[in-house]
Amino acid sequence: MQKLSVIIPIFNEEALLYELYTRLNKVILTLALNTEIIFVDDGSTDESLRMLQALAANDSRVKYISLTRNFGHQVAIQAGLQHCQGDLVITMDGDLQDPPELIPAFVQTHKETGASVVYGRRKIRKNESTFKKGFAAMFYRLLKVISTVDIPLDTGDFRLITAEVVENLNNMPEPNKFLRGQVAWLGHKQHFFLYDRESRESGKSNFTYRKMIRLGLDGITGFSNFPLKLATVSGISISFFAFLMIVYILYAKLILHAVISGWTSIMVTILFMGGIQLFSIGVIGEYISRINDSVRNRPLYIVSKTNIMRDP
Repeated sequence: MQKLSVIIPIFNEEALLYELYTRLNKVILTLALNTEIIFVDDGSTDESLRMLQALAANDSRVKYISLTRNFGHQVAIQAGLQHCQGDLVITMDGDLQDPPELIPAFVQTHKETGASVVYGRRKIRKNESTFKKGFAAMFYRLLKVISTVDIPLDTGDFRLITAEVVENLNNMPEPNKFLRGQVAWLGHKQHFFLYDRESRESGKSNFTYRKMIRLGLDGITGFSNFPLKLATVSGISISFFAFLMIVYILYAKLILHAVISGWTSIMVTILFMGGIQLFSIGVIGEYISRINDSVRNRPLYIVSKTNIMRDP
């Protein structure tokens, strides 16, 4: 019998954990699969860990990994991938915006298509702000244009992957994780179906705008060199424009004997060129920061407590 692993990152979700577990349990009972549920507590400060330990004490299918601090959503999923044992693996969020009831559809789609990756594409995102939905739509379309990898539009981390894909992901050591891009980069056969992303049941989202922007930067810098090329092209273009201005000024001064004046034009030129330079330095700095993170070779995360009795 095939084994299914369900990986769920958790950060301060005490209000939803029991409902999440109850709905998952109902779904699992309908599947003819040996199942494990791996909750990854990403440094929660509420009662999430205690609740997970209570669930694990009463259900041998429940596994938990508690990280020493908040390492981030993508790293928490990666921790689950490095500890799971399933032939098929489902990754999903723990806020019930990804409906557990869709898990059988993922499994069935995998059986029918033979795809190594089955992902859910969001058709509707309920009760999310216009800014957040607009930012996400713009980001995915921008990334699709500038990236050499065909990253699916309007997708998150609600997907099914096979053990082969899990092994490939575990062999990708970069610390700035963008899993939806990494999965696409692998090139395995993919399939999708549309679903309505539910509104959050209670509490407020832990995925702040700051985290959203950081994830976006990780996606762009991890799968495209376009910003570096843009900085280079901008620098060359501005240098050429400046050279033409120097030629014009010398010609006007020495040949036409014209008086060159204009404090405003000088300041505009200086500020414009300074802005381009700072933008270019910032872009280069983002890439250097990621190189620096990689060469440190620190572990992605540190496990504080777990009931999984094996080394990852």
